[in-house]
Amino acid sequence: MSNPSPHRILIVGASGLSGEHLLDRALSEPSIEQVLAPSRRPLAAHPRLCNPQGELQSLLPQLAGPIDTAFCCLGSTLREAGSEQALRRIEHDLVLACAQRARDLGARHFILVSALGADPQARNGYSRIKGEAEQVLIEQHWPQLTIARPALLLGPRRTPRLGEQLAAPVARLLPGKWRAISAARLARALWRLALETQPGVRIVESDELQQLGR
Repeated sequence: MSNPSPHRILIVGASGLSGEHLLDRALSEPSIEQVLAPSRRPLAAHPRLCNPQGELQSLLPQLAGPIDTAFCCLGSTLREAGSEQALRRIEHDLVLACAQRARDLGARHFILVSALGADPQARNGYSRIKGEAEQVLIEQHWPQLTIARPALLLGPRRTPRLGEQLAAPVARLLPGKWRAISAARLARALWRLALETQPGVRIVESDELQQLGR
C-alpha cells in the first residue's frame, strides 16, 4: 500500500555514499517541497534544498520544520572513528539525537540505514552498536519506523575504504542478503520504502532492498 510522496523531508548524512544518491532522488521528485539536509561541507545548490552547514550535533537544535519523513544515513567505521567509544557516539548517540529532533519537527516516519548483522547481542562492536541503536528506536514507538540493513555498499567514496575495496569482488558474488548492494540501488529502495504505509516497525534485509531498488 502506498501513500502520496512525502513533501518535506530530512536527510541526515546526505554527503555520504548512500545519502548522496538519496538526496539526488528526492530532489528529482516534483512533489517534494523541501529537503532539509544538514552537512559539514556545502552540497550542490538546489532551489528546494535547505543545507545548513557545520557539525551535526550543533546544527540539530537549529533545524526548523515541519517535516513528515526523516532519513538517517549516518555511517562510519571503527577505523574512521578511531575507537569503539567514538564509533558509538556516531552510530548510536548521534543517530538517536537525529531521531529525537526529527520527531520534534513533526516526522511520523523515520527511516534508518543500519547494517547487515545489526544485533544488540552481537560480539562484534560495530554490529552491536548498530543493533543497540535499532533497539532504542523500536522502543520509541514511532508511528512508522523502517530499518534498512544493507550488505556491503558499492560505489565511489570521497575517502576510499580499503577493506571495502578488497571485499567488494567477493561480496558481489555472495548469495541472498549477504550480496553487496550499490548505493544507487539502496537509495531507490529507501525512496520506495518512504512511500509505503505500514504502521509500526519494518526491518528490511539486504536481499529485499536489492529487489525494491531495481
